[in-house]
Amino acid sequence: MREHTVVVGYGTKGRSAVDTLLGQGVAKESIVVVDPQRKVIDQAARDGLVGVLGDATRTDPRTAWPSYGLILVRLDLCRAGRTRGSAGSGRPSRRSVAGMRAIMISEPGGPEVLTWAEVPDPVPAEGEVLVEVAATAVNRADLLQRQGFYNPPPGASPYPGLECSGRIAALGAGVSGWAVGDEVCALLSGGGYAELVAVPVGQLLPVPKGLSLVEAAALPEVAATVWSNVFMVAHLRPAETVLLHGGASGIGTMAIQLAKAVGARVLVTAGSAEKLARCAELGADVGINYREQDFVEAVREATDGAGVDVILDIMGAKYLQRNVDALAVNGRVVIIGLQGGVTGEINLSTLLAKRGAVAATNLRGRPLAEKAAIVAAVREHVWPLIESGVVKPVVDRILPLTDAAAGHRVVEAGEQVGKVVLQA
Repeated sequence: MREHTVVVGYGTKGRSAVDTLLGQGVAKESIVVVDPQRKVIDQAARDGLVGVLGDATRTDPRTAWPSYGLILVRLDLCRAGRTRGSAGSGRPSRRSVAGMRAIMISEPGGPEVLTWAEVPDPVPAEGEVLVEVAATAVNRADLLQRQGFYNPPPGASPYPGLECSGRIAALGAGVSGWAVGDEVCALLSGGGYAELVAVPVGQLLPVPKGLSLVEAAALPEVAATVWSNVFMVAHLRPAETVLLHGGASGIGTMAIQLAKAVGARVLVTAGSAEKLARCAELGADVGINYREQDFVEAVREATDGAGVDVILDIMGAKYLQRNVDALAVNGRVVIIGLQGGVTGEINLSTLLAKRGAVAATNLRGRPLAEKAAIVAAVREHVWPLIESGVVKPVVDRILPLTDAAAGHRVVEAGEQVGKVVLQA
């Protein structure tokens, strides 16, 4: 690997340093100019040098950057985080230093509107870190965003991707407890389908011990969704019974394992015998084929007429009344998806008689403080279960990030069990 000489800044001192290096016979392509201003980097590039956009005071915490001017440091440029191969792959660089690449949505539509294009690098704000993405995963929210139905919240990245794994490439101001090079996974408001993403520090998680970066990419969104809804909202307790709609989905496969880990009885719905068999392997006690069975009747049969204590619902309007019918006294329904429509009717007398509750939540649009609290709870309660092997990520298949359209087609068709991961 070629060594490079780093010059911090390209003002009077920086240019003088470059002139000195050139006079000593150092090749232009071996001189790296690091500066936080794009126009400065562009000028360095026009002068034939390698330009790196970034705050050199945080490029590498192991290096003392004294002041702007000549820094006599030799480093592997891949370590500097700007011309990179795949994280941990050892492969040669896949792009120039001019900008990262990301999956863009050219216009609302089918999977064919997803395009791989060069875009400006994100810059970590105060309290954020820059993550070099190793992998991300496909969520139904990504499909909705592609179709034009679910725009990112204000200030979020415009690119799809609600989770990622990778390595920290730079630290924003005020960040502590993390270092450049740390392997992490993260809950995102968007931007996971890219080579770089800026992440609020409260949404970072360490990669669980024993897992690869690719496996870790399948965890943040499902772990945060399941823990926040099944346990923080519905308060599922040991010995209670939970019904999980879409048991073979990414959320379903995580919810099965977490519910069993706390000692609950688990019922699931899925659309095929094969998917129900996979759910049983993960610990589901009762499988209900929604194409062939009335889940309300199946629940009553499985619970001797008592109903279930908690229902995690992804269907919305279509299942609203039937979910209430399947509830036990003091039961709780939590709606997290609207695949069955947005407008429904409910017999309130049934809900009143059961002293039941219906809640609806989302994760993406929550304030940063709420997301940070959820992520902290996941780290406290879920991560130990993963590191002990009690709970495992369920990855259906791994596809290249550049072929995100193929991943969308798989999820749209409901072909997967667990998560579809996109590797950068």
